[in-house]
Amino acid sequence: MKLLISNDDGIFALGIRTLADTLAAAGHDVTVICPDRERSATGHGLTLHDPIRAEVIDGIFHPKIKAWSCSGTPSDCIKLGLGALIDSPLDFVLSGINHGSNLGTDVLYSGTVSAAMEGVIEGIPSIAFSLTSYKSQEFEVAAIFAKNLIDQLSAQPLPNLMLLNVNIPPVKLSEIAGVKITRQGIRRYFDTFEKRVDPRGKTYYWLAGEAVEDLEQPTHIHLPDDVPTDVQAIREKYITITPLQYNLTDTASVYSLQKISFSGGLVS
Repeated sequence: MKLLISNDDGIFALGIRTLADTLAAAGHDVTVICPDRERSATGHGLTLHDPIRAEVIDGIFHPKIKAWSCSGTPSDCIKLGLGALIDSPLDFVLSGINHGSNLGTDVLYSGTVSAAMEGVIEGIPSIAFSLTSYKSQEFEVAAIFAKNLIDQLSAQPLPNLMLLNVNIPPVKLSEIAGVKITRQGIRRYFDTFEKRVDPRGKTYYWLAGEAVEDLEQPTHIHLPDDVPTDVQAIREKYITITPLQYNLTDTASVYSLQKISFSGGLVS
């Protein structure tokens, strides 16, 4: 399989090295293009008003891997790869392994998920992988699962174009409860802005906060309640696979809004 791998943790992150090396050692044709520095929580941002630079990187990854570091965002990396650096069709775009979870509403901010979503926008099936811990440095279980998943999808392709958002609990392989297909749960953040003063006397603010996970099952208009949320399943030590799409249209609201007249005084 021909694979393009990116991330938002940067070129030197252990997660992407573990993922890329595991897949290259398994015989896959792997290209890595990822940010030259930490780019977490950049969402689907693109670089439009500055040049994007790419530098070939040697000595970090498996010898068979072609690798570049990019001055842009995770989404820039995928666009640059598909538009300038890779000259043959890809089977998958992969992103990760992210150091930290991407559950629930995290996907709206995540550079990891956005890199994979860029692949889907370009018509390539894509997968985002995240280890749901900022402390653990053990990416091997996640990388093994990624390899097995790619092998399975090679033999049994996805029924339609989609992004799979995969989260892996930070536990030993023997402690994994299984794999569940999930839907997005609720994950909010209790944001705080710490007010500080720099050495020149100028005030600035530093965003911090804690995640608040709601384990209640939110109702979904298309899915039954017995489909678990990613937040709930991770708590139970399951690997979660949540299919995502970039179309954010609220289907139910389209029908309800059609019942309201929105002339705004412009139409008599």
